[in-house]
Amino acid sequence: MIAFIFAIVGAALGARTAHRRKGTRLDMLQYAAGYGIAFGLIGLFVGIIIARMTL
Repeated sequence: MIAFIFAIVGAALGARTAHRRKGTRLDMLQYAAGYGIAFGLIGLFVGIIIARMTL
């Protein structure tokens, strides 16, 4: 669940970054995908760390 939330937040930040840089719609989609994947991976590792610490 944490990874999913991180991915959604990352996608929103990526789209916002591309919009600020005057990017087209395709630029916003590409940034959203890239940031979403990166943040999702970070969230995955955070979730694994939290799970390991609670056991």
